[in-house]
Amino acid sequence: MLARNAESLYWIGRYVERADDTARILDVTVHQLLEDATVDSDAASRGLLSVLGIDAPKDASFDVWSLTELVAYSSENPASIVASVNSARENTRGAREVVSSEMWECLNAMYNAVEERQAYARALGPHAFFAFVEERAAMFAGLADSTMSRDDGWRFLVLGRSVERVDMIVRLLLSRVGDKASSPGWVTVLRSAGAHDTYLRTYRGALDASRVVQFLLLDRLFPRSVFHALRQAEACLEQLDHQPSVRVGARAEALRLLGRARSDLEFLRPHDLLDDLPRRLKSLQATVRDVGEAVSLQYFHTAPWVAWTNAEVV
Repeated sequence: MLARNAESLYWIGRYVERADDTARILDVTVHQLLEDATVDSDAASRGLLSVLGIDAPKDASFDVWSLTELVAYSSENPASIVASVNSARENTRGAREVVSSEMWECLNAMYNAVEERQAYARALGPHAFFAFVEERAAMFAGLADSTMSRDDGWRFLVLGRSVERVDMIVRLLLSRVGDKASSPGWVTVLRSAGAHDTYLRTYRGALDASRVVQFLLLDRLFPRSVFHALRQAEACLEQLDHQPSVRVGARAEALRLLGRARSDLEFLRPHDLLDDLPRRLKSLQATVRDVGEAVSLQYFHTAPWVAWTNAEVV
């Protein structure tokens, strides 16, 4: 597979997952701000922006509408939902030979409908826009599952989706690290991750911080858990490495990083999970960043840039 196509598929997976997860997180936050008048809108908005890695202007005061404009609608903010949709569509347009027509039509239709959906959401409320993004992201994931061969292209797409999923779930948990064990904020975390109903069925309705963190970090069966996403990304990298297995260690840096993060969680005792949780979550964030760089170096930029030397214009 061409490196440019592999890179496009990897980033398509990341951008679609980023748009979906950002829409979920923002939807829950907006509902909280609208329903609870005691919440400081500016402080809550700045907290969310910090979790999403967006620099908030110091001289601005945020409310529900300005937060939505920045995180959802702004095409100038590279971390916004609209920017993620645009980037996913551009990567898909450049890799048409390795994606199905249905996948391209789904993202292209989503891109073309964004402006109309924004206008509708500004008039009637932002939930309609978030629901539209979540539905389209789910449709794209379903089309990818049903129309792509399980070859290297599929593996790069799933790798990007899994890496981004780990990052966003970790960011969600970081946003609630200071909450009490019985805080209703843990319910918003589950709803933001699309995990509320599955969690209630798993734990028979019992809700506390330790179980929520355990479910979102360690659960082996829930596809949005950090452990499941790490294991899926690790499997993709193992299948992408077509060389004979080595006798000692891992050949690739990205695989080594993912394996270490996965094993740290796999053999962690559940009752020790909340001990030093912020440090553990920030370590996972750093791992995601390092894995992205390692994957880029290994698969997308393996050949060094070549420049002419000693060339003079005659």
